[in-house]
Amino acid sequence: MESRIYKGIGHIRLDKLTTRHIQKFILELCDSTCEGRRNRDKKLSPKTIKLFKSMISSILDYAVKMQMIRDNPCKNVQIPRVITPEKEYYTIEEAQHLFELFKEESEHNYIYVCFYILAIYSGFRLGELMGLEWKDINFDTNVVSVNRTCLYSKDKGHYTETPKTALSKRCLKLPQDVIDVLKKWRALQDVQRRKIGDKWVETDRVFTKWNGQTLDRSAPSRYFKKFCERTGMRYVSNHSWRHLNATLLINSDVDVKTVQSCLGHSVATTTLNLYCHTFQTAQAAAMEAVANALLLSYSTNGEDSKDDKKPEEKSLKDTA
Repeated sequence: MESRIYKGIGHIRLDKLTTRHIQKFILELCDSTCEGRRNRDKKLSPKTIKLFKSMISSILDYAVKMQMIRDNPCKNVQIPRVITPEKEYYTIEEAQHLFELFKEESEHNYIYVCFYILAIYSGFRLGELMGLEWKDINFDTNVVSVNRTCLYSKDKGHYTETPKTALSKRCLKLPQDVIDVLKKWRALQDVQRRKIGDKWVETDRVFTKWNGQTLDRSAPSRYFKKFCERTGMRYVSNHSWRHLNATLLINSDVDVKTVQSCLGHSVATTTLNLYCHTFQTAQAAAMEAVANALLLSYSTNGEDSKDDKKPEEKSLKDTA
């Protein structure tokens, strides 16, 4: 972040820096992409651009306090409104077809079958799935607990952190079919552990490499891209499974607080903002259900039709 700021406006003297300079820099950020090999084709998010502006503004606020400049030129800078594209995820029919295709996968790929089935039914974040350990799964009660998240950086490699928010620590009860998939994967993992003996690294992680170490975060996505090429399935990103889970919950008339709890959002407004369109669609369907249950019939011109006239009115007309 600092390098981009220095490159964009760092060459301008502090007392010569204007709102126009900063505004131009922000607009250029809106059209630019992320740094790094993995995300080089991905545009910066509105949240990231706000962080850029906040950092510049903080520096200039300090310059004002030190009486190096009179005013903060960043205060009047506007961040263009970004229209967020519709989230892509599978329909129920596509997800059902995917499950059928998974039945044909070999035991060699069963770790990924287990990963994606759990992703759909749980709605866990990628780091939460990678951080799962066998002690987090109660096979007697079918409850899975989120207690940590697994992250990656060039300096640290794979490392464990506490979940994203306080409410991200949560427990979900999963269907027996999903638990059975987890049991099968645990059995296959035990076979691999016995096969390589002393080379096995004990981490207790659910999703591991051949030697027990934590699975690379990019491994499921690499597998799924090849799977889609083989089978003709439409490819969606890992995070789309979380969106599918949320959509299924909302369309099943689950209230927003419960959806928030299942997804591990810190506040309900986050859930409402992310899935505003889905909630609106569900509410529209609910209103249609009310309309179907209670039929309200009025003539369009505000006058009663002949058939709808009251008996008293008909008798008066007849006697006139």
